[in-house]
Amino acid sequence: MHVPHTEFGLKRTQRSIIAFWFPLAATWFMMAVEGPFLAAVIARLAEAKFNLAAYGVAYAVALLVESPVIMLMSASTALAEDRQRFERLRAFSFGLSAATTVAMLLILVPAVFAFVAIDVIALPADVARLVYGGLWLLLPWPGAIGVRRFYQGLLIRDNRTKLVATGTVLRLSSMAGTALVLFLIGGIPGAYVAAAALSAGVSVEAVASVLMARPSVRKLAGTAPDPATEVLSYGAIARFYYPLALTSLIGLTVQPMLTFFMGRAPAPLESLAIFPVVTALSFIFRAMGLSYQEVAIALMGKRFEHLAELWRFALLLGLAASAGLGLVALTPLALFWFEDLSALTPDLARFALVPTMILVPIPFFSVMLSFQRAILVIGQGTRPITWATMIEVGTIAVGFPILGWRLGVVGATAAALAFVVGRIGGNLFLVRPCLRILRDRRAASTP
Repeated sequence: MHVPHTEFGLKRTQRSIIAFWFPLAATWFMMAVEGPFLAAVIARLAEAKFNLAAYGVAYAVALLVESPVIMLMSASTALAEDRQRFERLRAFSFGLSAATTVAMLLILVPAVFAFVAIDVIALPADVARLVYGGLWLLLPWPGAIGVRRFYQGLLIRDNRTKLVATGTVLRLSSMAGTALVLFLIGGIPGAYVAAAALSAGVSVEAVASVLMARPSVRKLAGTAPDPATEVLSYGAIARFYYPLALTSLIGLTVQPMLTFFMGRAPAPLESLAIFPVVTALSFIFRAMGLSYQEVAIALMGKRFEHLAELWRFALLLGLAASAGLGLVALTPLALFWFEDLSALTPDLARFALVPTMILVPIPFFSVMLSFQRAILVIGQGTRPITWATMIEVGTIAVGFPILGWRLGVVGATAAALAFVVGRIGGNLFLVRPCLRILRDRRAASTP
């Protein structure tokens, strides 16, 4: 696998890493703002509690459906190095994006949806009705996500990360504009407003990414394959990508699983209503770590020449991200965020405080996870990534029932505790395979 060089040359300083990382971080940060913004819109419309709960469930299902395409950005960043590889990756990406859209349609078959929403999640009838309408509005979401992540990977590879941020600005603008227009029209359920706004935003971003990546595509179209480089077959793409897709699929089962668990734990409606707001706040700070994976893949070097510099940056970034969430969660800023900005009722705002405090370590471990995954992707050892995610999800699947069902811990609090313990378990599992890859690569490069 070839990892691209950038205009920063061979030397990686903290300043050069920041220059490469910042536009991607801004992109993730802007995406993280979507959740709090839409929750605030819903909270200002009729029947806020029901619509917040419905939006949280619909969004969780949409995330699960889109999970196979999440890692297409990493794949195109790492593998699209000539015309042949680009064309194979593009066909693979478009096919996968189409498959996720078909999966969303299958969920919308009335009998299938009734089984999932009523029999499995045990949603109240009013909430289930809102979820169903929201999912129809989210139908374009998974396919558009797949297309834009593939082309954003090309932009990152071509050192045009600022254009990734530009696409996100367009996404947020169209999302916010759609939400505000529907809000002003009035009479539309909040869950529908949020779902329509999300679909509009990501569709605009997908189109913008395709257009902005045209120069990068032309450059790849004129790049002949290196005779010394193995031809990239669809089988090779599948072998490389399968563990990454499975990782996303397993990882994104967490939110639907927690939704199911919270529906059967103490204070179910309150937990379902505030959990999207709490996770949206934590996502603002976790986004710093999510943005780091492609940065580390692009800058670390095929032989991990810049491991030390990127590790130092990851450590500082993780600590700063968790400190930022802690500053909000452990001070009066929390009530300001939940009551004044998110428009939760005082009771719901206080209900959200404990889960938010529990999630403070998550941004740090998210950065560490991105760094570990980058090492494994560069070393083409992606299988442990899947196992780590399985450990994380398995820990949550065991931990929540003990906390929420057996010990009677409030649903949202049990979810936050299980999530933190599961993430730490996943991080610890990846330490050994990362060290093994670094040791093997170091031995191979020694004369």
